[in-house]
Amino acid sequence: MSQPTRTPRAEAQLSHVVTALMKGVVYRDTHESLWHDLLHLQAQARDYVATIGLTVVVDDTEGYAYLQALPDDDEDREGTLRLVARRALPFEVSLLLALLRKRLAQFDSEGGDTRLVLDRDEIVDMLRVFVPSAANEARIVDRVDAHVRRAVELGFLRQVTGGSYEVRRVLKAFVDAQWLSELDARLAEYAAELAAGTTTGTVE
Repeated sequence: MSQPTRTPRAEAQLSHVVTALMKGVVYRDTHESLWHDLLHLQAQARDYVATIGLTVVVDDTEGYAYLQALPDDDEDREGTLRLVARRALPFEVSLLLALLRKRLAQFDSEGGDTRLVLDRDEIVDMLRVFVPSAANEARIVDRVDAHVRRAVELGFLRQVTGGSYEVRRVLKAFVDAQWLSELDARLAEYAAELAAGTTTGTVE
């Protein structure tokens, strides 16, 4: 299949697409025009970012796209710099993402609506079981709010009307099915670590 002609307009569109991807996840439902350009210029965008050691991941079924670093052993990226750093997340943020991923899997298994929306109280309740029983309630809520803000910054949650949050489906790409199948055992370990005050783990 021939690639779109690299006209000035196409160049501008490509620049727009790549810039948006550099900033974070691109969603079909919130970036309709940009999503159309991304699909049209997907090959060029992939070639462009490959020069800096990245690739474009597009999930047309779920409706999202993002940049991912090429594997360290990819011979095509020898000598390139890692632009997308692998950052360890704080334990409780990792825990929140794991619980949201589990909730999303349960939601999908029930069918029906395609958007999982949770209010703050539901999110607090999800994390409460992993917080020491003697913890101050107001402090618990403040900490959960901080973790939720971080999840929003990472693109895994989106605030909607009424103070509720939509769980974004890109989370499925970062917490895969194999990891999810072992989640119950991991959560038991996390609860024990939290109770012992040794919670330094992350979702990997």
